[in-house]
Amino acid sequence: MLRKLFAGASGTVDQWRMISTRRFSSISPAVDSIVLRSLKEHYLEVSKMTPPPKVNPPAPFTILKGALDSDGPVLRRTYGDEEISISVMRLANIIPGGGDEDEDGINQLFLHVHVSKPEREDSIHFLCGLYPDALGIHSVSMRPKLQSSQLLVVPKKYSGPIFQDLDEKMRDALHGYIEERGVNESLFPFLQAWLYVKDHRNLMRWFKTVGTFINDRKSA
Repeated sequence: MLRKLFAGASGTVDQWRMISTRRFSSISPAVDSIVLRSLKEHYLEVSKMTPPPKVNPPAPFTILKGALDSDGPVLRRTYGDEEISISVMRLANIIPGGGDEDEDGINQLFLHVHVSKPEREDSIHFLCGLYPDALGIHSVSMRPKLQSSQLLVVPKKYSGPIFQDLDEKMRDALHGYIEERGVNESLFPFLQAWLYVKDHRNLMRWFKTVGTFINDRKSA
Protein backbone atom coordinates (compact mmCIF):
# COMPACT_ATOMS: atom_id res chain seq x y z
CA MET A 1 0.00 0.00 0.00
CA LEU A 2 2.75 2.41 1.01
CA ARG A 3 4.67 1.39 -2.08
CA LYS A 4 1.68 2.35 -4.24
CA LEU A 5 1.33 5.67 -2.44
CA PHE A 6 5.00 6.49 -2.95
CA ALA A 7 4.78 5.33 -6.54
CA GLY A 8 1.76 7.55 -7.09
CA ALA A 9 3.47 10.46 -5.37
CA SER A 10 6.56 9.90 -7.46
CA GLY A 11 4.50 10.00 -10.61
CA THR A 12 2.81 13.21 -9.49
CA VAL A 13 6.16 14.83 -8.70
CA ASP A 14 7.58 13.78 -12.07
CA GLN A 15 4.51 15.17 -13.81
CA TRP A 16 4.80 18.46 -11.87
CA ARG A 17 8.47 18.68 -12.83
CA MET A 18 7.59 18.25 -16.50
CA ILE A 19 4.92 20.95 -16.30
CA SER A 20 7.24 23.26 -14.34
CA THR A 21 10.08 22.70 -16.80
CA ARG A 22 7.85 23.43 -19.78
CA ARG A 23 6.52 26.56 -18.08
CA PHE A 24 9.93 28.04 -17.28
CA SER A 25 11.50 26.94 -20.54
CA SER A 26 8.75 28.77 -22.41
CA ILE A 27 9.02 31.92 -20.27
CA SER A 28 12.81 32.20 -19.98
CA PRO A 29 13.53 32.90 -23.68
CA ALA A 30 10.87 35.62 -23.65
CA VAL A 31 12.41 37.25 -20.57
CA ASP A 32 15.89 36.96 -22.06
CA SER A 33 14.68 38.57 -25.27
CA ILE A 34 13.19 41.50 -23.35
CA VAL A 35 16.45 42.06 -21.47
CA LEU A 36 18.54 41.74 -24.62
CA ARG A 37 16.30 44.16 -26.50
CA SER A 38 16.51 46.68 -23.65
CA LEU A 39 20.29 46.35 -23.46
CA LYS A 40 20.58 46.89 -27.21
CA GLU A 41 18.33 49.96 -27.13
CA HIS A 42 20.33 51.52 -24.30
CA TYR A 43 23.61 50.59 -25.98
CA LEU A 44 22.55 52.36 -29.18
CA GLU A 45 21.26 55.36 -27.23
CA VAL A 46 24.49 55.74 -25.26
CA SER A 47 26.60 55.23 -28.40
CA LYS A 48 24.95 58.32 -29.94
CA MET A 49 25.86 60.59 -27.02
CA THR A 50 28.07 63.49 -28.02
CA PRO A 51 31.44 63.36 -26.25
CA PRO A 52 32.86 66.53 -24.71
CA PRO A 53 35.36 68.56 -26.73
CA LYS A 54 38.85 67.09 -26.63
CA VAL A 55 40.93 68.65 -23.87
CA ASN A 56 44.66 68.19 -23.44
CA PRO A 57 46.23 68.05 -19.99
CA PRO A 58 48.22 71.12 -18.96
CA ALA A 59 51.91 70.83 -19.82
CA PRO A 60 54.12 69.16 -18.82
CA PHE A 61 51.68 66.44 -17.69
CA THR A 62 51.24 63.52 -20.08
CA ILE A 63 48.56 60.82 -20.22
CA LEU A 64 49.68 57.33 -19.23
CA LYS A 65 49.16 54.69 -21.89
CA GLY A 66 46.27 52.36 -21.06
CA ALA A 67 44.89 54.64 -18.34
CA LEU A 68 41.33 54.35 -19.67
CA ASP A 69 41.37 50.59 -19.09
CA SER A 70 42.83 50.65 -15.58
CA ASP A 71 42.17 52.16 -12.17
CA GLY A 72 45.72 53.39 -11.82
CA PRO A 73 47.34 56.77 -12.51
CA VAL A 74 46.08 58.97 -15.34
CA LEU A 75 48.71 61.71 -15.58
CA ARG A 76 52.43 61.85 -14.99
CA ARG A 77 55.19 64.42 -15.08
CA THR A 78 58.69 64.89 -13.76
CA TYR A 79 59.88 67.69 -11.51
CA GLY A 80 63.64 67.61 -11.19
CA ASP A 81 64.41 64.05 -10.08
CA GLU A 82 60.86 63.58 -8.78
CA GLU A 83 58.00 61.83 -10.53
CA ILE A 84 54.46 63.08 -9.95
CA SER A 85 51.55 60.77 -10.83
CA ILE A 86 47.86 61.60 -10.52
CA SER A 87 44.85 59.30 -10.21
CA VAL A 88 41.31 60.66 -10.27
CA MET A 89 37.84 59.52 -9.21
CA ARG A 90 34.43 61.00 -8.61
CA LEU A 91 32.80 61.37 -5.22
CA ALA A 92 30.11 58.92 -6.41
CA ASN A 93 32.82 56.24 -6.73
CA ILE A 94 33.60 56.65 -3.03
CA ILE A 95 30.13 57.38 -1.63
CA PRO A 96 27.34 56.02 -3.90
CA GLY A 97 24.89 58.83 -4.56
CA GLY A 98 27.22 61.34 -2.95
CA GLY A 99 28.26 64.70 -4.27
CA ASP A 100 26.34 67.60 -5.73
CA GLU A 101 26.52 67.00 -9.46
CA ASP A 102 24.45 69.15 -11.79
CA GLU A 103 23.36 68.30 -15.31
CA ASP A 104 26.44 69.94 -16.79
CA GLY A 105 28.85 67.35 -15.46
CA ILE A 106 31.15 66.56 -12.60
CA ASN A 107 31.72 69.36 -10.12
CA GLN A 108 33.88 67.62 -7.55
CA LEU A 109 36.77 65.26 -8.20
CA PHE A 110 39.14 63.45 -5.88
CA LEU A 111 42.82 63.31 -6.76
CA HIS A 112 45.43 60.90 -5.49
CA VAL A 113 48.75 62.65 -6.02
CA HIS A 114 51.93 60.61 -5.58
CA VAL A 115 55.33 62.29 -5.46
CA SER A 116 58.19 59.79 -5.64
CA LYS A 117 61.99 59.90 -5.84
CA PRO A 118 64.19 57.31 -7.58
CA GLU A 119 66.27 56.42 -4.52
CA ARG A 120 63.29 55.84 -2.23
CA GLU A 121 60.84 52.94 -1.95
CA ASP A 122 58.08 55.12 -0.55
CA SER A 123 56.31 58.20 -1.87
CA ILE A 124 54.39 61.09 -0.39
CA HIS A 125 50.68 60.86 -1.10
CA PHE A 126 48.20 63.75 -1.20
CA LEU A 127 44.45 63.13 -1.24
CA CYS A 128 42.90 66.27 -2.72
CA GLY A 129 39.50 67.62 -3.65
CA LEU A 130 39.52 69.29 -7.07
CA TYR A 131 36.96 71.85 -8.21
CA PRO A 132 36.73 74.07 -11.32
CA ASP A 133 38.22 76.99 -9.40
CA ALA A 134 40.05 75.48 -6.43
CA LEU A 135 42.01 72.56 -5.02
CA GLY A 136 42.05 71.50 -1.38
CA ILE A 137 44.17 68.92 0.45
CA HIS A 138 42.33 66.36 2.59
CA SER A 139 45.28 64.32 3.84
CA VAL A 140 49.02 63.76 3.46
CA SER A 141 50.65 60.38 4.08
CA MET A 142 53.63 58.21 3.18
CA ARG A 143 52.87 55.17 1.01
CA PRO A 144 54.74 52.55 -1.04
CA LYS A 145 55.86 53.83 -4.42
CA LEU A 146 53.12 53.43 -7.02
CA GLN A 147 53.78 51.53 -10.25
CA SER A 148 52.34 52.63 -13.61
CA SER A 149 49.16 50.52 -13.65
CA GLN A 150 49.01 49.65 -9.97
CA LEU A 151 45.84 50.10 -7.97
CA LEU A 152 45.88 52.57 -5.12
CA VAL A 153 47.47 51.15 -2.00
CA VAL A 154 45.76 51.61 1.36
CA PRO A 155 48.39 52.60 3.94
CA LYS A 156 49.05 50.05 6.69
CA LYS A 157 51.12 52.39 8.84
CA TYR A 158 50.32 55.70 10.49
CA SER A 159 48.78 57.86 7.78
CA GLY A 160 49.57 61.23 9.29
CA PRO A 161 47.55 63.80 11.22
CA ILE A 162 44.17 65.15 10.20
CA PHE A 163 45.08 67.86 7.72
CA GLN A 164 42.80 70.48 9.23
CA ASP A 165 44.47 69.92 12.61
CA LEU A 166 47.75 71.26 11.22
CA ASP A 167 48.41 74.94 11.76
CA GLU A 168 47.67 77.33 8.92
CA LYS A 169 51.33 77.92 8.09
CA MET A 170 51.95 74.18 7.59
CA ARG A 171 48.78 73.78 5.50
CA ASP A 172 49.77 76.70 3.28
CA ALA A 173 53.27 75.25 2.85
CA LEU A 174 51.91 71.86 1.74
CA HIS A 175 49.51 73.54 -0.70
CA GLY A 176 52.47 75.47 -2.08
CA TYR A 177 54.43 72.21 -2.39
CA ILE A 178 51.96 70.56 -4.78
CA GLU A 179 51.11 73.79 -6.61
CA GLU A 180 54.80 74.21 -7.38
CA ARG A 181 54.57 70.79 -9.06
CA GLY A 182 51.62 71.82 -11.23
CA VAL A 183 48.85 70.25 -9.16
CA ASN A 184 46.10 72.87 -9.15
CA GLU A 185 42.67 73.71 -10.57
CA SER A 186 44.08 73.89 -14.12
CA LEU A 187 43.82 70.08 -14.17
CA PHE A 188 40.04 70.15 -13.78
CA PRO A 189 38.91 70.61 -17.44
CA PHE A 190 41.00 67.69 -18.68
CA LEU A 191 40.19 65.32 -15.81
CA GLN A 192 36.48 66.13 -16.02
CA ALA A 193 36.43 65.29 -19.75
CA TRP A 194 38.63 62.23 -19.21
CA LEU A 195 36.26 60.81 -16.59
CA TYR A 196 33.31 61.35 -18.92
CA VAL A 197 35.04 59.35 -21.64
CA LYS A 198 36.04 56.61 -19.17
CA ASP A 199 32.52 56.33 -17.71
CA HIS A 200 31.00 56.27 -21.20
CA ARG A 201 33.42 53.56 -22.28
CA ASN A 202 32.76 51.46 -19.18
CA LEU A 203 28.99 51.78 -19.65
CA MET A 204 29.21 50.68 -23.28
CA ARG A 205 31.36 47.72 -22.25
CA TRP A 206 28.87 46.82 -19.50
CA PHE A 207 25.91 46.74 -21.91
CA LYS A 208 27.91 44.57 -24.29
CA THR A 209 29.27 42.06 -21.75
CA VAL A 210 25.93 41.61 -19.96
CA GLY A 211 24.19 41.11 -23.30
CA THR A 212 26.81 38.58 -24.42
CA PHE A 213 26.41 36.63 -21.18
CA ILE A 214 22.61 36.47 -21.42
CA ASN A 215 22.71 35.62 -25.11
CA ASP A 216 25.17 32.77 -24.51
CA ARG A 217 22.90 31.41 -21.78
CA LYS A 218 19.93 31.67 -24.12
CA SER A 219 21.62 29.68 -26.87
CA ALA A 220 23.00 27.03 -24.50
